[in-house]
Amino acid sequence: MSQNEDVIKVEGLTKVFNHSLTAVDHINFSVKRGEIFGFLGPNGAGKTTTISMLITVLKPTSGKATILGADIAKQSLDVRSAIGVVPQEYTADEDLTGYENIRLCADLYGIPRSVSQKRAMELLQLVQLTSFKDKRVQTYSGGMRRRLELACGLINRPKVLFLDEPTLGLDVQTRAATWEYVKMLKKEFGMTLFLTTHYLEEADALCDRIAIIDHGKIVVIGTPSDLKDSLGGDIINLAIQKETDITDLISKIEHVKTAKKENDVYSVKTENGEATAPLIIEALRANGHVVTKLSLNKPTLNDVYLEYTGKSMRDAEESRENVFRQRVAVRRARK
Repeated sequence: MSQNEDVIKVEGLTKVFNHSLTAVDHINFSVKRGEIFGFLGPNGAGKTTTISMLITVLKPTSGKATILGADIAKQSLDVRSAIGVVPQEYTADEDLTGYENIRLCADLYGIPRSVSQKRAMELLQLVQLTSFKDKRVQTYSGGMRRRLELACGLINRPKVLFLDEPTLGLDVQTRAATWEYVKMLKKEFGMTLFLTTHYLEEADALCDRIAIIDHGKIVVIGTPSDLKDSLGGDIINLAIQKETDITDLISKIEHVKTAKKENDVYSVKTENGEATAPLIIEALRANGHVVTKLSLNKPTLNDVYLEYTGKSMRDAEESRENVFRQRVAVRRARK
């Protein structure tokens, strides 16, 4: 298989729950051999549902997908034998040791005990858990558990590894260490990795290409640098003293390409931020507005997300959390 050949091909993949809730909506993408491909989006965007279909846990409502040429619906056993999975939730048995958990995963794959014993020790060394191999998982820290999950996902020596929110809930230091393990898998083993995340910095640091997914739809795909370059210039963020909408005023200023208001902050896209910022200040001052905040930045993935979805990642996360709280409140009220 050549480096440019597609390992994963997805065409029109769709998942509808209860004939009414469309979690994944006719998505199309491909993943090339040896790349780290990321799904970036808030909780509830369809990331986990997509992975669940690709690893053959969920059956698609429509569409198709292949992994290493095997159809996820018609050749599920072939798919499962070729992939590894590190799920979002911890799955290790807390009453077993780290070593025993890896051996258990090997048994589930049908790997002979004579082979799995050696592999388990190699993987424990890989994720730096050798000195804790005989300790029960209930004594492990969150970072140690995540590394154990990674080892379990590698026991069958997969050609494709799926990681669903691999650093969710981890502290900054442990998250950075997990990033290094992911990079190592690509560099040393040439592994193809598919990960989901809602951390912008994680997608930027790890992924060769990113697909931004929102409400079950893929809105854009590209490398982190290409996505940022697609905005076509610098980003000026500013706020004013008065509570009024000055979007139209800013939009008419020379060099301004677009202007959007998000809460009380205006995001202005321009080809030349250094030249445009003084013009904005001058125009606002002439119209009686006082600038209380102004910053000039090169585009970030959050700017990309805002451009293509109309909201920031933080607001998307908060809106999902509000919906969840409302559902909980309704359920309680019905009791």
